Amino acid sequence: MTTALVTGANKGIGLEIVKQLVDRGMTVYLGARDPERGEKAAADTGARYVQLDVTDPASVRRAADSIDDLDVLVNNAGITGGRMNEPGDVDLDSVRAAFETNVFGVITVTEAFLPHLRRADHGRIVNMSSSVGSLSAMLTSESPNSLAYVPSKSAVNAVTVSYAKAEPGLRINAGCPGFCATDLNGHRGYRTAAQGATIAVTLATLDDDGPTGGFYDDNGVVAW
Repeated sequence: MTTALVTGANKGIGLEIVKQLVDRGMTVYLGARDPERGEKAAADTGARYVQLDVTDPASVRRAADSIDDLDVLVNNAGITGGRMNEPGDVDLDSVRAAFETNVFGVITVTEAFLPHLRRADHGRIVNMSSSVGSLSAMLTSESPNSLAYVPSKSAVNAVTVSYAKAEPGLRINAGCPGFCATDLNGHRGYRTAAQGATIAVTLATLDDDGPTGGFYDDNGVVAW
């Protein structure tokens, strides 16, 4: 049976990814910082809870040690940084916090679970990104001009490509869920969390000849 781990999964898009992977018959570990919320979410979805804070390397290592086999890793945990951080009005502490979770957290978790994924017959890594991190779209789109969340997602895309280049035996891609109504944006999005989860599930279940090192949403390739 295929085994998956989803980080930041006790609510929002992460929780919906868990639900959809469970529905596909996978054994799913629901990673979350808070044991009470995580255990409840796991019980509600039929998943297995694992305490995991992506900003705490010791917690990540404990999680890796507690899971014997893993086929799919979905790096979903993410934050905005708590404020817009437009150029000229930047709080560096909140920028660092965004990168700590969104970028360094992805690297920390991926490094810890790479040995598991290398052993898997069909190893998959999905890094949840965002189209706001597309460099080609930044000057022309209506994306927020943030020095925290936006460039952190650009960095996630670069991290995705680096791992895909280093691990040709795995399928490693970045996924954009679209503008979903979640706690991250005060529920202002026009898509549901369930809709946002579909790209992660698609990339998590790619065939062995599927793409790697790409950036996708429900409509196909997203420009870097």
